[in-house]
Amino acid sequence: MQLKGKVAIISGAGSGIGEATAKLFASLGAKVVIADWNEAEANRVANEINLLDSVEGKALAVKTDVSSEQQVKLLVQETLTVFGAIDILFNNAAVVLPKELEDITEVEWTRTLDINLKSVYLMIKYCIPEIRKSRGSIVNMSSLSGLLGQKQNPVYSATKGAIIAMTKALALDYAKDGVRVNCICPAGVMTPLLEEWIQQQPDPTETVQALIDMHPLGRCATTEEIAQAVLYLASEQAYFITGVALPVDGGASLGY
Repeated sequence: MQLKGKVAIISGAGSGIGEATAKLFASLGAKVVIADWNEAEANRVANEINLLDSVEGKALAVKTDVSSEQQVKLLVQETLTVFGAIDILFNNAAVVLPKELEDITEVEWTRTLDINLKSVYLMIKYCIPEIRKSRGSIVNMSSLSGLLGQKQNPVYSATKGAIIAMTKALALDYAKDGVRVNCICPAGVMTPLLEEWIQQQPDPTETVQALIDMHPLGRCATTEEIAQAVLYLASEQAYFITGVALPVDGGASLGY
C-alpha cells in the first residue's frame, strides 16, 4: 500500500480537509494522529477509522491546541510513544477572520496568527528531528488568498502568505536532510471553516454564488479532492518536489 508503515500527524483533523486526509492516509496503510482542539471530533474521526475492517492503518486522537508549545510537545511525545516514528506532517489547522483591518482587535490578530502561523513553526520545530530520521515530508496548508490576497480577509491572507514563504525557506534548509517541504493553496473548499465564513458575510446566498462563479470548473472543491493533493505531495510520487506552493483551485487563479 502507498503509505504502509508511515506515521502521519495531521493537525485540524477533526473535520474538513484534515479529516478527509486522515481517512485517505489510513486507507493507504498509514498510522495517523488526529490532532485537534475539539477532543470529541478528534475521537470521532479516529474511531471511524479504527472501526473500518478495510482500513489497514490505525488512528490515534490527541486533543491539541497547536498554538501551545507545551501541547505540541506532548502531541509529539504521545505519537512517539504509541507509533514510534513521524514520517509525515500535515499542518492543516486554521481559523478565519473576515473583517476589515481597522475592525480587528489586537486579541483577534494575535489569536489568528498563533493558530494559523505560530502552529506551523511549533509543529515543525518539534517534529523535524523525527522526520529527518525517516527522510520524510512536510505539507503545509496555505491558501489561494496567500498567493493573491482576499477582500475583507487581511489577517488570514497574511498568515497564508507567510506560510508560503516559510515553506520555501524550510525547503532549502531541510533539503540536505532529504526532507521535502511543500504547501498547497486551495481556493473554495466546502469545509466547516468555509461554511462559517459564508455565514459571516452580509449575504450568504450571494456569497455562495460568487464562490461558484470564481471557479472556472463551476464549483468549489470537495475535501477529498484536496486530500488527494496532500497525498501527492506527502508521498514518494512527489519525491523530487520541494518548496512548491501548489494551487488546487479549479482554475480560480486564472484570468486576464
